[in-house]
Amino acid sequence: MDYRDYHFSIQERILYIGEGVGIAALVAYVFYRSFIAFILLLPIALVFFRRKRQDLIRKQRFELTLQFREAIMAVQAALNAGYSVENAFIEAGRDMEKMYGKEGIITREFTVLVRRLRSNVSLEKILLELSERSGVEDIRDFANVFTAAKRSGGDFSRIIKRAAETIRDKIEVKREIETLMSAKKFENKIMEIVPFAIILYIGITSPEFISSLYHNMTGIILMSFCLALYLGAFILSERIVNIEI
Repeated sequence: MDYRDYHFSIQERILYIGEGVGIAALVAYVFYRSFIAFILLLPIALVFFRRKRQDLIRKQRFELTLQFREAIMAVQAALNAGYSVENAFIEAGRDMEKMYGKEGIITREFTVLVRRLRSNVSLEKILLELSERSGVEDIRDFANVFTAAKRSGGDFSRIIKRAAETIRDKIEVKREIETLMSAKKFENKIMEIVPFAIILYIGITSPEFISSLYHNMTGIILMSFCLALYLGAFILSERIVNIEI
């Protein structure tokens, strides 16, 4: 599985494309009240779909990172119990199945790992391929250090323990930031909705106040300028509240 992409189910595709079309329809109605504008704004649905894909990729990678940390801690425990390196990974795979079930991300990866080990593929090659597919920096660093240690005969227990501690520390920092930013993200979502709510409210309660903004060139230019300002503010606010660790 390639974690640099997200593979949508048919239901997810229909759902997210439908949401994107709905957003395009809302923007067209609020700013232009024109079916032609709706057609021209349909690319918003594609932008929304791609943005949703990126959000799901980030979520998928974070889940993989969490489970990978648990996996290498299980590997360390197996090494301390006297297993060889390869057998420690096999034993950790059994622990991951108990912890996350057969459909867990790390369980599926360890199932592949065990199968390839039994096909005489080297463990370092399997880990390097996983690090490439995952796109996760922590897994890539671990695979590189593990490969170097395997070639030089390093202390695997110490290496794995240090890797687990590093990943744990980064996860804790990310969680703290998420906690601090959660209120700001909620406020940001409200502020993204407010302009639409105000225009819709005025349009319903006092339509004569904004009727002159529609179906004429001056109104189209003015509303396009307002839409551009809104999109600029939206992009800026999303970049502020979404911090990558």
